Amino acid sequence: MGTGERLAALRVRKSADPRNLIRVMPAKGVQWSASVPAGDGGLSIPDPVSGSVRHAILVGDGDVPTRAALDAGWPGWATNVDLVIAADGGARRAGRAGLAPDLVVGDGDSLGESGLAEIRAAGIALELSDPAKDESDLELAVLAAVARGAGHLTVLGALGGPRFDHAIANAWLLAHPALEGRATVLLDARTRIRLLASHTAGEAVPEGPAVVILAGRAGDLVSLFPFGGDAAGVTTEGLAYPLRDEPLQVGPARGLSNERTGTEARVSLRTGCLLIVETHEMEGNP
Repeated sequence: MGTGERLAALRVRKSADPRNLIRVMPAKGVQWSASVPAGDGGLSIPDPVSGSVRHAILVGDGDVPTRAALDAGWPGWATNVDLVIAADGGARRAGRAGLAPDLVVGDGDSLGESGLAEIRAAGIALELSDPAKDESDLELAVLAAVARGAGHLTVLGALGGPRFDHAIANAWLLAHPALEGRATVLLDARTRIRLLASHTAGEAVPEGPAVVILAGRAGDLVSLFPFGGDAAGVTTEGLAYPLRDEPLQVGPARGLSNERTGTEARVSLRTGCLLIVETHEMEGNP
């Protein structure tokens, strides 16, 4: 079974529409704007800025776990999903997680002409970009989800793979201005990554510390990394080695490998940003 057949077989919750949304992104350095959809006999997706999307899952071209592994590690991770967006080669990996893309974005270099033809044959919308672009394909997927009003984004396939620089760039996407105020996590079978920022851009005086509740399993690891500069006023609850209104500086590894003592932990922050990395310890794995 080819890519297109697999994708078509998984598309059980969408009805046919006489349009296929194909948008061509501009060349490197050119301001982006949406173009008029071209007809190609595809399926409809929510219009940009519709605000109709609660939870979008994005699939990159890195390592994507099986659906069973994700369900075991992070129960409820796919709740209320309204939209699935694949970043280029992520279209071939989405099925591993039991997903079928509603939209594929990127320059198409990982899919090639045959892969793009299969995407079109499956009736999946495309937003193709010029290869000489400023954004990564996964960044384009983020922007597409935000344009459709997604308030919660889960990103698969952002870690692993042959390109460490891509993994770093994907982690930095959590600080993208477009994601401000939107719950966003990078996820694989063992790892969940999110960013906690102390304030919202434009606030004259933050109302109080930023807080995040980390629900999971006792014994799982929680690492806190200052992101983009030193973090101050870090306080934790529910971790084996608590912090009490303390700083975390860029460079030292003090926030590495803490441990959740129960099913819930709490992290608060007065100033700066923290990259929070939760690692689920799987039986039989080191």
